[in-house]
Amino acid sequence: MEASHALSGRGIAGLAIMGQNLALNVTEKGFPISVYNSTTSKVDEIVQRAQDEGQFPLFGQYSPRDFVISI
Repeated sequence: MEASHALSGRGIAGLAIMGQNLALNVTEKGFPISVYNSTTSKVDEIVQRAQDEGQFPLFGQYSPRDFVISI
């Protein structure tokens, strides 16, 4: 999957239960957020979940470099 190149201004690295819930909570309030996890399936999972739950502005990043640049 390809990383999004949008600038979000904030980000979360680590998408276990707490990281996923925090990211979704922030984005539900309308704030864009970039997310990164070393296990890419976790990134895919939360990006899909954000789309399913309301087209929230959540941007998945697949490398530490892309994650830092997106913030």
